[in-house]
Amino acid sequence: MVGSLELHAFITRSRVLKLYRQALRIARRAPSQSRDELRQMMRQEVEKNRHCNDKQKIRFLISDGLQRIKDLDEMLDMQGHS
Repeated sequence: MVGSLELHAFITRSRVLKLYRQALRIARRAPSQSRDELRQMMRQEVEKNRHCNDKQKIRFLISDGLQRIKDLDEMLDMQGHS
């Protein structure tokens, strides 16, 4: 049973890191004057929830993060930052 908990934690951590890397890649497309602030906000969000152990909250945060970077990606596309 312990192995499955460790596996679940590993998979969750991988998903969070993948989401964070994806967000940072999208942030590269933002205008240069707002890029650093955007990266800083992303980092703060990840750090703020770093020690969360509630599986349901983690699932919500990942889902919310995916939606937020999708919205950011679409907004940058509409503004012509590709």
